Amino acid sequence: MTGANEDLLTALRLIAERAGKIVLGYYVEAENDGIDVRQKSDASPVTAADEACEAFILEALAKLTPEIPVISEEAAEAGGVPEGDVPDQFWLVDPLDGTKEFLNRNGEFTVNIGLVDKGRPVAGVVHAPALAKTWAGAGGLATFSTMDQPPSEITARKIPAEGATVVASRRHGSGGELDAFLAGHKVKELIGAGSSLKFCLIASGEADIYPRFGRTMEWDTCAAHAVLKAAGGRVETLDGAELTYGKPGLDNPHFVAWGRR
Repeated sequence: MTGANEDLLTALRLIAERAGKIVLGYYVEAENDGIDVRQKSDASPVTAADEACEAFILEALAKLTPEIPVISEEAAEAGGVPEGDVPDQFWLVDPLDGTKEFLNRNGEFTVNIGLVDKGRPVAGVVHAPALAKTWAGAGGLATFSTMDQPPSEITARKIPAEGATVVASRRHGSGGELDAFLAGHKVKELIGAGSSLKFCLIASGEADIYPRFGRTMEWDTCAAHAVLKAAGGRVETLDGAELTYGKPGLDNPHFVAWGRR
């Protein structure tokens, strides 16, 4: 990993962790006074925490890389997804991935910032504010850190002989497609997790497979995909191709995230 990549990840960690403090402010407020929730056009929830966190990240990225455009969830939802060709290089931001987890107060929500270059995720950071945990990856090096501690290297593992630990969405983790997929694999354990933490468990060598047969957007997956890729894992469409970014509408197809194959 080059020094430039290390500098970029250091900057991304700082941005994500500062954004996480903004989210935590709303998280504490919600415990005492509740928080206003609105429905977006796709019926998913959005809160003031999403919007304040996004505003901070957009300003920070504009200072860090003014030449690189940003596509972020709330801005895209407000103005529609970009039409036509996307640039070769751009940021994908989900300021609060797992808003339902945030509202249900289980701590499994994340701040996601990912960088795309020619359709591939090349750098990313996933920060879980309530858990005080951060995963980052670029240039073949993936790291994990807890708040105020230096990052340590992580790597995805090969599926153990006793079977795979499969991680599924806490809210979208069951159904016929998942059952059919798992029928073709030796499964030791099935666990649930929220937001981008599913990818991070694989990147950290704590799980092996994450199949997703529900709808996701590119900003949901890019940052964590970059972390997993740097850890030696892979995210594939159902035909075995690597999941790419900058697709029309920014919708993802169904995919499977793997550790080391």
